[in-house]
Amino acid sequence: MSRPRVVHLVDDTTAGGVMRVLDHILTAPEMGEMAQHDLVQVTRGRMSLKRIEADVIVSHLAVSWRALPMLAALRARHPRTPLVHVEHSYTQGFTAANVRRKRRFATLLRLSYRLFDRVVAVSRAQGDWLIRSGAVPAASLRVIRSCVDLSAFRALDPTKGRPRVIGAIGRLDRQKGFDTLIRAFRHLPDPDLSLHVHGEGPERDRLCALAGDDPRIRFMGFATDPVAAMQSVDVVAMPSKWEAYGLVAIEALCAKRCLLINPVDGLTDHIPHGAQAVDDTSEGAWQTALTRLLATPTPQAAPLPDTRFEADFANQWRVLLTDLLQEDPANHRPRDRAPTAGQAPRIEAGG
Repeated sequence: MSRPRVVHLVDDTTAGGVMRVLDHILTAPEMGEMAQHDLVQVTRGRMSLKRIEADVIVSHLAVSWRALPMLAALRARHPRTPLVHVEHSYTQGFTAANVRRKRRFATLLRLSYRLFDRVVAVSRAQGDWLIRSGAVPAASLRVIRSCVDLSAFRALDPTKGRPRVIGAIGRLDRQKGFDTLIRAFRHLPDPDLSLHVHGEGPERDRLCALAGDDPRIRFMGFATDPVAAMQSVDVVAMPSKWEAYGLVAIEALCAKRCLLINPVDGLTDHIPHGAQAVDDTSEGAWQTALTRLLATPTPQAAPLPDTRFEADFANQWRVLLTDLLQEDPANHRPRDRAPTAGQAPRIEAGG
């Protein structure tokens, strides 16, 4: 029997976590065994109404009011094709930090997600919030933690001796909280310490200004080789203000690096695997956490449980695709609520 065809839709191919996860989906042998995975790039907020020939369509698209008509058109053109949306962005922390009109935003999420047969959260914390907020019914939600090929990170030797190099790895964006980390680091008196910031983004100039003339803080640019970047640091710091999951976290843990995190959103999923949660998101809490860690003569990352993140990722996708392809579309409640071809979605009033 031929493999089902799964088409993944994306509207932002900027190098980053989402594209790395998609690359893993497209290239991992375990994923290829279950289905033929193809990638289709669409223009954000606009999409040709040409029908997509696929057994399952997976959206990795940004959800917004502008994109809602496109999502409705996608549903209308494929009334009997299972549709899945993977939510890579929105979290409780994101909403608290960025959304002023929260009732209106909640309405957007409900209207958008109801067009899909399943919504995939990329962390348990994000999934719990999506259900708790009423954005997604529990029956329609699945949790599939993001993943990439981690074998090269597992192959790295652990750091030895007192940690000297702290790594901040990720896009230089307000979300990542690197401003808090830089301020906290500058209060550490040890001249032999270093903070290496791997990444590019809109906050670079501001972060450079915060670093000032501290020669211990180095901006390394975009990490074209994430494994090499990880190898060059002793500790990984993730002071994110919000984070749906955080690929850098599992990479650090697999590389046997000590990992400090803000206990927000999907970063909390990494605590059972050895991540160390800072007391809160403040500069003072990060200064205290760094001082405590760096005072340890030979801090060791907690040993990872015998978990194959890649295998779990593939198995969860296999279960989801199997469930969708075995369902009778005529009896599937989420699809019954979706508009049929030629109909416009009913837009409910929201605050």
